Amino acid sequence: MEIPGLITRGAMSTKTRLGIMMFLQYAIWGAWAPVLSAYLIRDLGFSGAQVGWIYALLPLATIISPFIGGQVADRYFSSEKVIGFLAFTGGILLLIVSRTTDFSVMFWLMLAYCILYAPTLALTNSIAMINLDDSEKEFGGIRVWGTLGWITAGWLLTGWRSMAADSVAPVVQGDTLVLAGIASIVMGLQSFTLPHTPPKKEGVKPWAFLESVKMLKVKEFAIFVGITFVVATELEFYYILTAPFLESDKIGVSSVNVPAVMTIAQVAEVFVMALLLPYFLKKYGMRRTLAIGVIAWPVRYIIFAVGSPTWLVLTSLALHGFCYVFFFVAAFIYVDKVAPPDIRASAQSLIAIVALGLGRFLGSLFAGKIRDVFTVGTDTNWTLVFLVPCALTVLCAVAFLLFFREEAAPAAAEA
Repeated sequence: MEIPGLITRGAMSTKTRLGIMMFLQYAIWGAWAPVLSAYLIRDLGFSGAQVGWIYALLPLATIISPFIGGQVADRYFSSEKVIGFLAFTGGILLLIVSRTTDFSVMFWLMLAYCILYAPTLALTNSIAMINLDDSEKEFGGIRVWGTLGWITAGWLLTGWRSMAADSVAPVVQGDTLVLAGIASIVMGLQSFTLPHTPPKKEGVKPWAFLESVKMLKVKEFAIFVGITFVVATELEFYYILTAPFLESDKIGVSSVNVPAVMTIAQVAEVFVMALLLPYFLKKYGMRRTLAIGVIAWPVRYIIFAVGSPTWLVLTSLALHGFCYVFFFVAAFIYVDKVAPPDIRASAQSLIAIVALGLGRFLGSLFAGKIRDVFTVGTDTNWTLVFLVPCALTVLCAVAFLLFFREEAAPAAAEA
């Protein structure tokens, strides 16, 4: 199939096309997720609770996405067409959302958008793995394009705002959503150049994770899942509140530069994922690697709570590489290691729903509410705000070090 004006399937290598797909997939997310909260609070006057609800919609959609991606896409339509429809339609919705200033209207539009976007996270991984010769060796190289897309989106948004500030370009309402919408439309069109991946005619079980619930009978695994859930809730303090925190008088980063500044986290993520994670797993083992990841969380929030010097706060953004990669990425590797082979996929579904679904959903509402509790008028006490996730992640770190024993989990899980 050839689309006028687009690169056809045979015009470039499969890996390149899959890389571009992954680049756009995360450029969409990276265009709005890091800085939308600042726009909602600063320009639209939303409360922290309202912002929390907007951010909670994607985790909510992640929970229900197996019904869309698994039961519809995998059964009836080829993956590239499903991705194309979801991305293109989602892009149109984002452009509409960018013109919306009412919370209730934005809530329902963003819910519709997130229901469209959430299935593409799994579908893009799936289509990449199916069409790679050796997914175990090659997928990491494809996935890193996604992080580069996230970084590029931040720099593009900063460039856009800089030109607007210099009167070189017009100021665009909801520019973060507009950029995400444009990237999504481009992805929708680019999807038709992807390798043809027909439906499998057998959908993924939407409740597959229930098959792995029996693993929670193992004390070490139950402790691990509980800690993962709590840490996931505290992840939203970073995603939702970092941008308005950096723009506050306490730190003083301009709204023009915040998108680019926040990409420090993703640059560090690439470095940690590509170089440090393999080294630490091999030399120090899973437990110590996870321990470093869980300890990095309170360290970052302590620095945020202190709020000075500014250079230290900005440098601490790089801790995201350790926070996310050494804990969440390592967590998925750990689950794959300890789960019995016959329920390994179900175990991955379980941890994804606990961390990326329920944890982030409740964490979004919690972070927004905490921001309101410590805000009087337009003045937010950021020290008290960030002491909350700091305290909770300290407890997680202590619980992990005291009670988690990696070596007991695999044998018990097989029993």
